[in-house]
Amino acid sequence: MSLYQSLKPLLFKLEPETAHHYAEIFLSAATSFPALFSPWKKKYFIDDKILHQELFGRTFLNPVGLAAGFDKNATMIHGTQALGFGHTEIGTLTPKPQEGNQKPRMWRHIKEETVQNAMGFNNDGLALIERRLKNITPFDTPIGVNVGKNKLTSEKDALSDYITLIEALHTYADFLVINISSPNTPGLRSLQNEAFITELFEKSKALTEKPILLKIAPDMELAQAVDLTALAVEKGADGIIATNTTIDYSLVLHPKEIGGLSGAVLKEKSFEVFDAIAAELYGKTTLISVGGIDNADEAYRRIRAGASLVQVLTGLIFKGPTLAQEINKGLIRHLKNDDFTSINQAIGADR
Repeated sequence: MSLYQSLKPLLFKLEPETAHHYAEIFLSAATSFPALFSPWKKKYFIDDKILHQELFGRTFLNPVGLAAGFDKNATMIHGTQALGFGHTEIGTLTPKPQEGNQKPRMWRHIKEETVQNAMGFNNDGLALIERRLKNITPFDTPIGVNVGKNKLTSEKDALSDYITLIEALHTYADFLVINISSPNTPGLRSLQNEAFITELFEKSKALTEKPILLKIAPDMELAQAVDLTALAVEKGADGIIATNTTIDYSLVLHPKEIGGLSGAVLKEKSFEVFDAIAAELYGKTTLISVGGIDNADEAYRRIRAGASLVQVLTGLIFKGPTLAQEINKGLIRHLKNDDFTSINQAIGADR
């Protein structure tokens, strides 16, 4: 049993948000004291040519990234790199700082290895996060910036929030992600419609040449998800991230009737949506898969289905800080067992 697994029962006695706060304090120290974390990076960061890819004008040294939601405020980028992540997606960010929803707003479903969160885009806001990004740009592994709207911004004014963020932050991002799929901001998911997608990408692509991706929810009908993502690509989206959290509370025994579920129970639902989208869009755009990925076998399944990159989040909580290393090592084994000399040969192999 690893040290983390030994300590996990004690850590899980803390409220989930409190535990995350302590993790942030620890990982943010890597920004000020990088020498202390260099042994971690040397141990956990897997840099093998078989995993290298060129995407979005950057080299991704490995395909395992940290999904948005963990490093909301761009305080832990050095630390998460030291844990072995080949890229980090920060956010979700909003133009104005906001506290998020009322606490408690995060719960563990331990037996199901699942987290339920109703955070509500709590973040430090554009001005402060822009300064943090400016201080570390250019960074030696890619950074994604996930953007959303403020809670008090009406649906009719939502576009201006996204445009404000893209215009201010595209200089510091290797790719930007449009989040209209979180269940924790009122009215946000209603923006997953043809008219909004069309106007959003027409205006945002006029602002920057940086890649802009769309992140979608797992709760749409498959045909609707395919149609919406195909439209986004037609209108200029440079990639699709599937999926965000689910509001299918039947997946856990004792759910709260608020927020979204992430983790192991999302695995098959997320894969089903991703697979349907990949059947339509593989080869036409860059696809990133997230949702329930907590081991190399699952990551490889997503890659063979068409994912260039995979992202983890909740698996880090239940499996521990060696997760990225373990997935990357497992991917190398899978690639060699299948006689591939590059991950690019495995991407979409099952399509």
